[in-house]
Amino acid sequence: MVDTVAAPVSRGSNIKLWPVSSLLRAIAESFETRFSPVAVQGEITGFSRAASGHCYFSLKDEHGQIRCAMFRRAACLLDFSPRDGQRVELRGKLGVYDARGELQLVVESLQQAGQGSLFEQFIRRKDALEAEGLFDAGRKRALPLMPKAIGVITSLGAAALHDVVTALKRRAPHVPVVIYPASVQGTQAAAELRQALVTAGRRNEVDVVLLVRGGGAIEDLWAFNDEQLARAIVASPLPVVSGVGHETDFTIADFCADVRAPTPTAAAELSAQSQDIWMGTLADRFSRLQQGVDRQLQAKCQRFDLAAARFGRPSHFVARQQSRLTTRAKDLQYASQAMLGREHAHLEALTADFPKVLASLVQQKKWQLANAQVKLDSVSPALVLKRGYAWLANAGGHAITSAGQTQTGQQVRAILVDGEVDLSVTASRLI
Repeated sequence: MVDTVAAPVSRGSNIKLWPVSSLLRAIAESFETRFSPVAVQGEITGFSRAASGHCYFSLKDEHGQIRCAMFRRAACLLDFSPRDGQRVELRGKLGVYDARGELQLVVESLQQAGQGSLFEQFIRRKDALEAEGLFDAGRKRALPLMPKAIGVITSLGAAALHDVVTALKRRAPHVPVVIYPASVQGTQAAAELRQALVTAGRRNEVDVVLLVRGGGAIEDLWAFNDEQLARAIVASPLPVVSGVGHETDFTIADFCADVRAPTPTAAAELSAQSQDIWMGTLADRFSRLQQGVDRQLQAKCQRFDLAAARFGRPSHFVARQQSRLTTRAKDLQYASQAMLGREHAHLEALTADFPKVLASLVQQKKWQLANAQVKLDSVSPALVLKRGYAWLANAGGHAITSAGQTQTGQQVRAILVDGEVDLSVTASRLI
């Protein structure tokens, strides 16, 4: 098919009157003639890949930027994954996107040319803070299971705020949400984010803080790469969830936060479990409790029915008890008779053996008495006196065993085997 371009209409002032589409086509042809092909070096920003496979981004330097489109055919030849902040070299054609009248660069080849300045700063800052231990998993805190209130730090006009509030209202409508407004882009954003974080910790009215913002280019998210903000996140007395950008975006705040969420909505979902989950758990606990109560009631009812059946026929119960008592009485009678028989036999045996045992005992005692008499006689003083010895005693009846116990003229008594003799000491000598 051949496109046709309407010719410009001449005016009396010699100025041509162009239809818009014809002017755009003429400009595009001029660019293609002069700048095709063209090689450009710059830094990627705002990179996105459509479902069709086409890639769209802007290429920038310190003073300007240009929109780029890389169609699926060329994108399939890439040997790396382009990302924001990356410095690249590309070749392509300059043209005009008719639908918007925008200048664009149709990229035919793309290769890495070193990392962009912002990305290089990001890497250096990330490595330095990681070396200090700000990213250590050991210091990160778990999120509260049932937060009483949730804080959100973001811009009041940000789409992320709407996404977070909507998600929390859907999942946990009973949990209050406290908003700490702060800019999320621009030169003052980092300071405002730090101040909001400090305010949330000082007021201590929430259990967890969500630091959120929607997606954007690396320079749009640069406030979340601020070093002081990173230190404020680490020093926060409250757990911090970072939900900045899209799933492929990473910032310093993500590494410092206690939990990193891929999107603001995901941050909301991580901070509060769904009310439906709690209600389901509660319903399950109630059902299990009810089943347990029902089982107990059934068991008690069965025991009651059994007891009622027993008491409903008391004659059978009395008959069983009487039978048991009769059996016990017979057992007791037989046991008593057997015991009495054994004791009677034992008594008869003792009666028959008593005279013999008594005679033996008397004879044994006689022998013991004779032995004792012999022993007593062997130590009796009378045996000594029979051999001619005498026992001297003073007037007080005490024995005199030494000549030193006597004095001349002292009256003493000599006890002989058949009587006593009173004596007077005429002299005493020691041998």
